[in-house]
Amino acid sequence: MTLNDTSSLLAHLRTRRSGKPRDMAGPGPGPEQLEAMLEIAARTPDHGKLFPWRFVTVPDAARAALGDKLAAILRSEKQDCTARDEEAAIQFATQAPALVVVLSAPVVPHKIPVWEQELSAGAVCMNLLHAAHAMGFTGAWITGWAAYSDAVRDLFGDASQKIAGFVFIGTPALPLEERPRPALSEIAQEWNPGYGPQA
Repeated sequence: MTLNDTSSLLAHLRTRRSGKPRDMAGPGPGPEQLEAMLEIAARTPDHGKLFPWRFVTVPDAARAALGDKLAAILRSEKQDCTARDEEAAIQFATQAPALVVVLSAPVVPHKIPVWEQELSAGAVCMNLLHAAHAMGFTGAWITGWAAYSDAVRDLFGDASQKIAGFVFIGTPALPLEERPRPALSEIAQEWNPGYGPQA
C-alpha cells in the first residue's frame, strides 16, 4: 500500500457518516456493486471461522410486499396500532434504494462464545457501511421494533437467528449532518496497576 493509498483510506475512515434512509435517493448500488459490498463486509474478524452471520437482500420488486408484511405484523403485535403506525412500517420497508438484512447466526453449541459470534455480526454491519461509503454511497444501520420481532425475524431466518440490523444504502438527497463525537479523553484511558480491587 502506497502513502497515497494509506492517506485515502484514512480519509475514508474519518469521513464515513451514516445517512437517514428516508433521505436517500437513487442511484443505489447495482447488483454487482451490492455483491462486492457483501464480499467486503464478510472480511470481518470471525473467531473460529464460523461465519456466524447471513445477508438477505430485499430486491426492489419485493420491497412493497415486505412493507405490507411489516404492517400486518405490527398490527398483530401492537394493541394500539394506528393507521399511521402501519404507514410508517410500510415506509420503513420501502425507503432508500437498497436494503440488506443482516442476521446474527451463531453456531451453537460451540467452544466460541455466542457473545463473540454476535460481535462478529456487528462487525459485518460496520464493514458493510464502510464498503458502501468507499463506493460512493451512504448507508444506515437501523434496528427499531422490527429487529426485535420474532415474526419479522421469521421473514428472513429461523428461530436460532436474530436480526442484527437493516442496512439501507443509497445516495444522499440532502447533505449529511455530522453527529456529535466524544472527545477521546472521555472514552479512552491508560490502564495502570492501581485499578481494580486492592488486596
